[in-house]
Amino acid sequence: MSGDSKRITVIPGDGIGPEVIEPALAVLDVLALGVRLDVLDQVNAETYLSTGSALSPADLDRIRTSEATLLGAVGDPRLGDTAYVRSVLTTLRSELDLYANYRPVRLWHDRLSPLRDDTRRAIDCVIVRENTEGLYSGVGGSTRTGSPQEIAIDVDLNTHHGVSRILDFAFSVARRSVCVVDKANAVRNGGQLWQRCWHEAVERHPQFDTSHLYVDAAAMKLVTDPTAFDVIVTNNSYGDILSDLTAALAGGLGVAASANLNPATRQGLFEPVHGSAPDIAGTGIANPFAAILSAALLIEHLGHAEEADAVRRAVAAAVEAGRVTPDLGGSLSTKEVGAVVLAELRQPNAGRTRGRRCHAGA
Repeated sequence: MSGDSKRITVIPGDGIGPEVIEPALAVLDVLALGVRLDVLDQVNAETYLSTGSALSPADLDRIRTSEATLLGAVGDPRLGDTAYVRSVLTTLRSELDLYANYRPVRLWHDRLSPLRDDTRRAIDCVIVRENTEGLYSGVGGSTRTGSPQEIAIDVDLNTHHGVSRILDFAFSVARRSVCVVDKANAVRNGGQLWQRCWHEAVERHPQFDTSHLYVDAAAMKLVTDPTAFDVIVTNNSYGDILSDLTAALAGGLGVAASANLNPATRQGLFEPVHGSAPDIAGTGIANPFAAILSAALLIEHLGHAEEADAVRRAVAAAVEAGRVTPDLGGSLSTKEVGAVVLAELRQPNAGRTRGRRCHAGA
């Protein structure tokens, strides 16, 4: 890092991105953590449409030399393919080698869960997703495109180095157990590599309970009893799917935060799991909790665990009181929910009592 160690880059992005980032930045401000914000308003779809590139080398340098990055959302309905989104997210993850995607999931209130059995609602787990390999690595191609004979290939890329380090990361954030999820019975080569690396990792971390599930069985188990899990670790595509499923069990994407991390370099990109939601952009009803909780992960990443806990408790208090946006059954606007969280944070001793799980990859 540069000597400018307290500089945080911010990418508001597209759609509801700027709307949910605003209250998240207000949270950073009220906590008075001594950080300086470097807002990259130009990294968005408009720039991509006019120049063909949304993330310039200069932007990337500013991000690389900052302490961390907070992102709102990227995506625009005017762009029919995924090239723009990949040019931002995939570039950041690959250029900064943010190999660990960390998605904590907590049920903030029983009324938010679709599970019928109230004894199985206390969800508090983490999905750890390998973030730079797998089917999203971009390796592949197609031939005879557009014809009835078209052939398309996407390579599920796995390396011993990549699999081993994500497994070790999963153990580093676990409290009691780690479950590895794959499809080794059907995807044989990658599956065998994951299994060999898994057995090696288990030997390195004998203090934890460990288990293995195929991805279809894991999806079923998450729905029937998500409380069975502490940490799930899996590849890029399975992690993408399972983390969205788990988010739905805990109230939806509006409360789903994430971190993209490299613990060795201390680089981190923090973002809500949801997209740019163009259908509700500008209506003022977007849920800011996911962005605020992503900011809490960033705050913890900077070494302020007590303040990060205070943010989570403020969100929990807002949910408990029903002072939420329509997606969670309330009637407040994005800005009003942000104001509720700020009011909670301004209460005396707001940051004193430690909360539940929160670990952004030390």
